[in-house]
Amino acid sequence: MNTKMIGSKITEARKKLSMSQAELAKHVFVSPQAVGKWERGESLPDIITLNQLTKILDVDLNYFSEYLQSRDEAVHKIDGNATTEADQIIQGSTDASGIREPELLINFSGSNLAKSDFAGVIAHKRKFYGSSLSESDFSGADLVGSTFTGNDMRKANFDGANLTDCVLSVSDLSESSFNETILVRTEFNKSGLAQAKFNNAKLTNVKLIKTDLTKTMFENCVFEGVDFDYSDLRGVSFDGQTFLGVKFHNGALNEVTFIGATLKNVSFRSTFALTNRYYRAIKTVRFDGAMMDKLTYAALKGIGADLSKVTMI
Repeated sequence: MNTKMIGSKITEARKKLSMSQAELAKHVFVSPQAVGKWERGESLPDIITLNQLTKILDVDLNYFSEYLQSRDEAVHKIDGNATTEADQIIQGSTDASGIREPELLINFSGSNLAKSDFAGVIAHKRKFYGSSLSESDFSGADLVGSTFTGNDMRKANFDGANLTDCVLSVSDLSESSFNETILVRTEFNKSGLAQAKFNNAKLTNVKLIKTDLTKTMFENCVFEGVDFDYSDLRGVSFDGQTFLGVKFHNGALNEVTFIGATLKNVSFRSTFALTNRYYRAIKTVRFDGAMMDKLTYAALKGIGADLSKVTMI
């Protein structure tokens, strides 16, 4: 996403409302300096703040896209027939049985594509920027290497989809479904996954950076090489899950549960230094019935975690 473009749009909308940077900062609970950095293109607001900005500035997420066409403006002519972007699917590669697989023809950016049917499509290295994709169906889709930035993707269905090497940043994915989704080197950055569901999924070398995971649901998942960096995990249940080489660094861990979970080579580290606040948060984490290796056990014991009902393996 073009940070300078986003910044200029924040400035434009703010000035239309005759609002100062300091006044806008108060509305979204940040410093005026943070607003200044956004407007100069030096940084981006996270997805929660971006959603707040749309309400305060009286715009929608599409306003922040580089491609501001509406769904009606996104009508193209193919063989003389008018079709919308959601309909522009062409035949791609041929599989062993001679059946042609569908492949997306174009990028989907700045469009109203809510409740669109993308099930089973092949869309490698495509760009979905600043679009409304809420309740869209991506089940079984091959989306390897695609980028989703600044989208409204609430209640999207990614069941069985291949999200290898995909980047999903500054997007609202709350209540989305990831049942048996392929998640390899997938990156969720500054996005919202509140109440999203991950069932029977293996997350391999996945990064969840500054992501809202409050009330996210995980069931029968394996986490291998996953990095939860600066993410909000408060109240998340990881009961019965398996963690291999996972990092829980700099995140909010209050009331997280690992009941009956398996943890091997798992690292917990606070922001900067071990503060009293971090110690208090660790004491609220439950590891009842969990199994962990000696190194993970020693690291958690050193920061005051309650390991009285843990089994070492």
